[in-house]
Amino acid sequence: MLGALLALASAATFGFNNASIRRGVLTGSVVQAMMVTVPMGVPLFALACIPFGGMESLLRFSPDSWFWMSLAGVIHFNIGRYGNYRSTHALGANLSSPVQQLSVPISIILAMIFLDETMNPLSFTGFMLVMFGPAVTSFRKHDKTPKKTKSGFVPRYGEGFFWGLISAFAYGASPLFIMKGLGSGGGLLDSIAGGLISYLAATLGVLLVVVLTGGFGFMKNLDREAGKWFAISGVLVFFSQLFRYMSLAVAPISVAVSIQRLSPVFRLIFSWVLNRDHEFFDFEVILGIGLSLFGALLLTLNIDMVAAMLPASWAPFLRTEWP
Repeated sequence: MLGALLALASAATFGFNNASIRRGVLTGSVVQAMMVTVPMGVPLFALACIPFGGMESLLRFSPDSWFWMSLAGVIHFNIGRYGNYRSTHALGANLSSPVQQLSVPISIILAMIFLDETMNPLSFTGFMLVMFGPAVTSFRKHDKTPKKTKSGFVPRYGEGFFWGLISAFAYGASPLFIMKGLGSGGGLLDSIAGGLISYLAATLGVLLVVVLTGGFGFMKNLDREAGKWFAISGVLVFFSQLFRYMSLAVAPISVAVSIQRLSPVFRLIFSWVLNRDHEFFDFEVILGIGLSLFGALLLTLNIDMVAAMLPASWAPFLRTEWP
């Protein structure tokens, strides 16, 4: 239950983060957003390590753990976040959601192959609903889809779907690297320390790219309004990743990742509050929210508790595990 709640908190803050980034890239660039949000994670995770004792975990980490956590940071915070920001910039926060849902099956398939995780009929149903729910909120009937938003924004579908797919693969693969970095004995304290390692590696990656591409001159043109929203996003994504790393330490990938995919639901809510003139919305979002929340509930239920509420003949089927 704790892992599910942490994953839900991660989804909520990540959804708010996406709405904030969307607001920022209206006047700022994706590279500026990366330069603000990624380095912010280092001091924030360092501060989180101090009261929880995460610094001691850093000393216990093996070279292999440092490698896997660093790789997770580069894959997720550099490649995945850049793809997410580019897709959001091209499509808006809401339209970029469907293609990024591919990260869920990618994560779970990799976990089943490399970590020997299993699924049962209940969790599989929940997984499908969580993945399908946000898609319902984004895929709209063509005759209802306006060509542009109230503010005049016209989505660039080719660019947005390409970078959304890149983001989905990166976000889908990174949980596997986090789990390998934590190892079988990793706990909540180790997960916080692992987040710090990941952000350190990602920050070095961002700085290296910036230096190789001409330096920091582009930051001089950072719009004040965009800078404010990028800073807010940096704080929000820190909490999102903190909850994410902690959830992966105490819950199976199939549960943590599936619930974290509820972020598009929260993204729609916060987008309505912050960016309603710059996004596409449909009445069908209510159905998507309901399906997603029901799927999340199924993922958190205990099999034995559910089996006790149903006829005894259902128990063997409910306890079936794949693969």
